[in-house]
Amino acid sequence: MPFRAAPASDTSRFALGALCAMGTILIWAGWLVAMRVGMAGHLGVLDLIALRFAVAGAILLPVVLRRGWALDRLRWPGLLAIAIGGGAAYNLSVGAGLIFAPVAHASAFTQGVLPLTTAIVAAIMLGERLPGVRKLGIGLIVAGAVTIAGVSALALGRQSIGHLILVSATLLWATYSVVLRRSRLDGLHATAIAAVASCIVYLPLYLILVGPQRLLAAPWQEVLWQGAYQGVLTALVSMVLYGYAIALIGPSASAAFISLGPVIAALLAIPILQEWPRPTDWIGIAVISAGVYLASGGPLPFTSASRPAPPP
Repeated sequence: MPFRAAPASDTSRFALGALCAMGTILIWAGWLVAMRVGMAGHLGVLDLIALRFAVAGAILLPVVLRRGWALDRLRWPGLLAIAIGGGAAYNLSVGAGLIFAPVAHASAFTQGVLPLTTAIVAAIMLGERLPGVRKLGIGLIVAGAVTIAGVSALALGRQSIGHLILVSATLLWATYSVVLRRSRLDGLHATAIAAVASCIVYLPLYLILVGPQRLLAAPWQEVLWQGAYQGVLTALVSMVLYGYAIALIGPSASAAFISLGPVIAALLAIPILQEWPRPTDWIGIAVISAGVYLASGGPLPFTSASRPAPPP
């Protein structure tokens, strides 16, 4: 069978999409840590989510007012998928999972499992079929994530409740990713819809059922820092970058990059927490890194002439 080098245009498209996805995961790598820090301080999960969407919703409201809810592209089911999967419901699921499981497990069972759940949802909704090399990559990612989380993460017990909640959260996010791809919304518009919808629905419930007492009593520096990280970096910048990544390389490939979260979290722990990865962590890092490249559809040195065209 003849072989040829991957076309330069394909490589450039992949490189730009990969940069957008890496920017996303660099922000998300610290999100779970920021959530845990807030929960250990003066704020709870419900307060952090309220802060996130109050800030993001206020910033992005002009986008929705100008461009609307995109019902002509999304229809009501798609609008709900964007609002739920990219909004407060996803964050509530992750926060609930953190109550039962540690951060290492949360990273492995969300970011590490995301390529698998996205591939399943994309196959159902888009009819997307992955070649064998990308299936191999997904298998390596899941194996590496479990290696970093530890074999104990698979044991039945109280933490298993957290694991199930976290995996269900990835299904919400996978549906958001696939609907975003199918509707061809740009990243900023989809982010604005998710943030403003969550602000409209979640904030009144939060004020009625919980109240802002803890937010008002917390030190202003903590509120300011969490508001900037949660509402600007995570809810705005990372979501826009992820939307562009989906447009360039597709939902399955973008999700593969997100699974680098456990890798980056382990590496960030070295300078920040002085925690050196265990030998099994290094193995997991190497396995995930190889799996991400294969599952993302990265250009190989030589590829078959029948190589499928890149996503439009």
